[in-house]
Amino acid sequence: MTERYRPRPVFDPGIGGEERALLAAAPERLVPACLPAPAPPRLRGATVAARLVWIPAFAMFYGVLPGGWLRVCFVASLDDDELVGGAVRWGRLPVLAMMLTPALQVLLLLLGQVEAAVALAAASFAGWVAGALRYVREPAAARAAREHHGSYLLPADFDQPASGLLVRAQRAVDAVLGSQAHGAGLLDDINNTVVLPRQEWAIAGALAEHTRLRRERRAQQPERLSARVRALLEPQDRALDLSVRSVTGRIEALEAYARRAGEADDAYHESGVLQALPEQNARYRDLLASTVGDAMAGEEIRGMAEDARRAELALRERVAGAVRAGHELGPPRR
Repeated sequence: MTERYRPRPVFDPGIGGEERALLAAAPERLVPACLPAPAPPRLRGATVAARLVWIPAFAMFYGVLPGGWLRVCFVASLDDDELVGGAVRWGRLPVLAMMLTPALQVLLLLLGQVEAAVALAAASFAGWVAGALRYVREPAAARAAREHHGSYLLPADFDQPASGLLVRAQRAVDAVLGSQAHGAGLLDDINNTVVLPRQEWAIAGALAEHTRLRRERRAQQPERLSARVRALLEPQDRALDLSVRSVTGRIEALEAYARRAGEADDAYHESGVLQALPEQNARYRDLLASTVGDAMAGEEIRGMAEDARRAELALRERVAGAVRAGHELGPPRR
């Protein structure tokens, strides 16, 4: 499947904004709905024992001992990009802590503040242990992908016919949401940012079900079945065809709405030209007055005013047509 005909992932609008952002930012964590949900992580005894050893050692090396300085001086060369990359992955605060804490401990010891140095070492050790424990738990994106499995649909959930239909629907949705008419609020009474994602999800859910049914039918190998059994399957095939036609009609309604939004864009562009007409008319009036007779100049100005009125009516008609097309979509159907 080429990228041109490859649909983007579709998310259930019921997923919260933060969870949706996690899922969208980590597509490699997502599992197609046609596959089993990912299992929750399990800790084995060997893993627990290993962490009981290396987490305290890790916290001691970076939180108490001058681990950061040892890494700079003996482990990583200064011209190695891995050092910078590692620092970026850890964040500024851990890097500053592992570099400054040993220096502060030495300074406190030199000043005779042994108790303060011990307290600083203990706090630093506890902080690095907490950071290590946070790092080894299940990543937030993996958890979201597991918990919301089935509430997002991936390209693998669609066969070629379904992918083609979904791409058409997504292009129509993008055309409406990316239109100038939508950005200017001319179509706001339809609430496109709410309705269109619901339409996209409903269409994607139906197309994914079509794909599952077609895959099940292929797995049944109809060519190996008797005529009597194939006759029993014909009502199912007709039901699937009817559902495909229904979803296709909904997609065509979306495409019609997108075309109307494009027409409204053209009218919106014309409205920008209309706003400049009064000032332009004054300049043309002065030009005509200085070059032709008053009667002819007045006739020309009246003609320009009539053209402006017709253009304004066209804008209103096109916007009204786009709004009607949006209302004709109706509520999303499962």
